[in-house]
Amino acid sequence: MPFSDLGLSDKVLNAVETAGYTEPTPIQAEAIPHVLARRDVLGIAQTGTGKTAAFTLPMLTLLENGRARARMPRTLILEPTRELAAQVVENFDRYGTNHKLNVALIIGGVSFADQDAKLMRGTDVLIATPGRLLDHFERGKLLLTGVELLVIDEADRMLDMGFIPDIERIVKMVPFTRQTLFFSATMPPEIERLADMFLHNPQRVEVARPASTATTITQRLVATGSEGHAKRERLRDLIRGEGELKNGIIFCNRKRDVALLQKSLVSHGFDAAALHGDMDQRARTTALDAFRNGETALLVASDVAARGLDIPAVSHVFNFDVPHHPEDYVHRIGRTGRAGRSGTAYTLVSPEDSRSLGAIEALIGQPVPWFDGDLSTMADASADTGTRHRGRSGEARRGGRTAKGTGRSAPAKAADEGADRTSARGSRGAATAQRAEARPPASRPEARPPASRAEARPAPRRDINREERGRRPETDGETPVGLGSHVPAFLLRPVLAKKEK
Repeated sequence: MPFSDLGLSDKVLNAVETAGYTEPTPIQAEAIPHVLARRDVLGIAQTGTGKTAAFTLPMLTLLENGRARARMPRTLILEPTRELAAQVVENFDRYGTNHKLNVALIIGGVSFADQDAKLMRGTDVLIATPGRLLDHFERGKLLLTGVELLVIDEADRMLDMGFIPDIERIVKMVPFTRQTLFFSATMPPEIERLADMFLHNPQRVEVARPASTATTITQRLVATGSEGHAKRERLRDLIRGEGELKNGIIFCNRKRDVALLQKSLVSHGFDAAALHGDMDQRARTTALDAFRNGETALLVASDVAARGLDIPAVSHVFNFDVPHHPEDYVHRIGRTGRAGRSGTAYTLVSPEDSRSLGAIEALIGQPVPWFDGDLSTMADASADTGTRHRGRSGEARRGGRTAKGTGRSAPAKAADEGADRTSARGSRGAATAQRAEARPPASRPEARPPASRAEARPAPRRDINREERGRRPETDGETPVGLGSHVPAFLLRPVLAKKEK
């Protein structure tokens, strides 16, 4: 089916033809006619199937009539990350060359003043992340009562990032008569609940089983140890062994591991850049543009780069860590094998990742083959290596390597040194006990009954300064009676007699 049969306007068809596309993807062929018919759409498709163009192209056709008003956008597109929002802007720039539409990008890390100026000029398409959108609304710079079409993209990612309360608040601000497009790659129960809440009699468009992986991706599991240096060495061996590696994205679960792995790769001669949520927007954009343009071969990233980023020519994906959520595995490896191209995805698996790996295979409905032996093979190899090291000599089998300069093994030498230290401590303790016995007993006054009630009172608490606090009391010498030689400071103050009038 060509694009001309979908009902798009001539301006949009010319832009699509100029971009080099002739036939729509399955999600585009099914969703575009329903969007043009002003119906709510629930779109479910695996990543890399053209979901962005599925709502961008019909929106351009619908926006050809009408005009924007200040601070009141006509359409609103919500994205979970800044990179996804910027990517949608690129789609409007590409396909909207024949339109004179005002497109505003509202994301964090950018000046409020510049964004306020765009909103005041009037916006046909507002593309935003939930947090910054609410900031503008609370500042009184934005009204959502004129929104005719609402798009919630990557809804499952919104759920993972904790944006659902913000989405629910934003949906209450837009008119009830709006048209809503709801797109997601997976459909967990929480997302189904939100779809039932936001959509009115939607047209369900599902071109692939939820959480399925593309058939163009070759998936492999790689057994590795739990230590960081062992995993990094295994990753470097994989990269060197891939002769057809054009570029690749390496995913880590934690942002601090992203920076550490990127520095490690650079120190070993690899061309790598980092991308994670703690970087400022300019650095994130620079790293992503360098990878897209081919200036950087490897991009070490957190899950901020796992959803929806359109980089068609990625040849390899490496999961340095097994993702905690099985849906993230689908999104990560979906960065490769896009638009019908072939791709390869490696996942480094340590013994602690068995449960997460089982959840991934249960979600995608198929086992992932191992690359060169599973974890049991690696454990056997490690055991054989340890046996060879221990079997070098009879001395090593009994206690390890021989200490340099002696005829004893290192553990034996350590045991002897420990015994010597224990013996020395015992000797010092015995000497101390002998000195204590030789010391004459301290003279103590004989106990006598108190002469008065004042002497029977307990001695007041001594005012111990900071230096004396925590010291053990002295036991030598006579035990002080009463206040002893110490006189509190308040007793030494002079008493002023009142003058008689």
